[in-house]
Amino acid sequence: MRISEFTINEGEHWCLFGPNGAGKSVLASLIAGQRTETGSYVRYAEGFDPTRDCLFVSFEEQQRLWQQDNRLDMSEYSERAEDKGTVVDVLIRSGRAGTSEDETLFLKLVAQLNLQEILQKGIRFLSSGQIRRVLIARALYAATGGTHKLVILDDPLEAIDKDSRQRIISCITEHQGSGLSSLLLCRRQQDVLPGVSHLALMEDLQITAQGERSEVESGEQFRQLIHRSPKVAVELPKPATEQPQPTAEDRLIELKGVDASYGDLPVLRNVSWTMTGADHVLIEGPNGCGKSTLLSLIDGENHKGYGQEVYLFGRRKGSGETVWDIKSRFGVVSNELHNKYVKGWKVLDVVVSGFFDSVGLYDDSGSAEWDGAREWLAALGIDGLEKEYYHELSFGQQRLVLLARAMVKHPWVLVLDEPCVGLDDYHRKLIIGTLEMIARQTHTRICYVSHVAGEELGFITQRLLFVPLDEGGFTVKQSALSMNQARQSVS
Repeated sequence: MRISEFTINEGEHWCLFGPNGAGKSVLASLIAGQRTETGSYVRYAEGFDPTRDCLFVSFEEQQRLWQQDNRLDMSEYSERAEDKGTVVDVLIRSGRAGTSEDETLFLKLVAQLNLQEILQKGIRFLSSGQIRRVLIARALYAATGGTHKLVILDDPLEAIDKDSRQRIISCITEHQGSGLSSLLLCRRQQDVLPGVSHLALMEDLQITAQGERSEVESGEQFRQLIHRSPKVAVELPKPATEQPQPTAEDRLIELKGVDASYGDLPVLRNVSWTMTGADHVLIEGPNGCGKSTLLSLIDGENHKGYGQEVYLFGRRKGSGETVWDIKSRFGVVSNELHNKYVKGWKVLDVVVSGFFDSVGLYDDSGSAEWDGAREWLAALGIDGLEKEYYHELSFGQQRLVLLARAMVKHPWVLVLDEPCVGLDDYHRKLIIGTLEMIARQTHTRICYVSHVAGEELGFITQRLLFVPLDEGGFTVKQSALSMNQARQSVS
């Protein structure tokens, strides 16, 4: 990284804007005192302690908290789910650990971010969108009304439903006027918060322009950055050997009156849904409605699907098949899978592991697997990363690697749980363009979960909408979509 000069003054609200891999997270961690080089390059105002006064809201912080709380977690496999772990109330208040409480501020943040109903819920049971709102509340609770506080917001609007998005924008904007400073890390123009006063453009580990927001946004460098377009592969890799393929009439997934709950908390009620070999499905609903729970019921990860009428590829779940039989026909990209890969795996190893449905590479693999993995990395434009360590990539680059991992075995069903989380506009276009090609050129059928507005998914043929019930939990409503309806539903 080569940064000649960058200064955040008290009360300023900066945005580091740039594509995946530009260096935004590295610079933020340097500023926050999390790198060994900090002492050589960063100078702080008198009384500012980065370990105390830098407050993070990021996917990495989410992952750290989940992993910390999950180390003793048996709740997912317990009917009562009695071990809550860290609850939301405690996590928010921890932002002022050892200092005076401010109950008025606490209650205000809880109301602004709509956290009342989950205050006593364990963080391991929260959706990605819910825990993001909790982390924002914790950071603002610690920073508001104090002095020398820097809130670092790493794409806080990622994977957020429409209602929560507006709540977050309003809440952060209001509290930015209360004395704190902030540093927003952002990949998409539409996610630059209205309270940002200064903008710094980053690309290739350098700051290419910086200054007042209006001045930088009117410059040529900003325009060039936001109008880049990817080159989508014209032809996708083919299987190395002949494989059976589903027909349009095959029922790939069928649920009849399925329920799911955690202890006394209902999540899904009376869910019925059929996906055939002719369908590509868009799954929609607010944060925390049970979309990820539904996906886990069908792909073999959640035991609550057994004993109910869940049919996969024409066979009732639990009728003698193994988890690996199920997994062999599914490819998955999800936050949960993203969290499972830890240090030590190179990119090519991660992709090849998709052939064996393992986290990491433990099986004997041959040249066909390695060649297939390289072909998919090239199709996604990231073949230059094959020797890099997965944990050292940006979050968005890791997402692309997981898509390659999911597709190497040419699955019957590709499950995409918010696949564009963490991606800039360039890479989002690349992902969506590649999915269009998958739908057109392969037998793989797609289940796509998204909260993001503006993604045109022209291949979608079916919409599955989560509907809240008065008695608690959600059910689903299934409907067919034309191409134009599919585009409108996500715009």
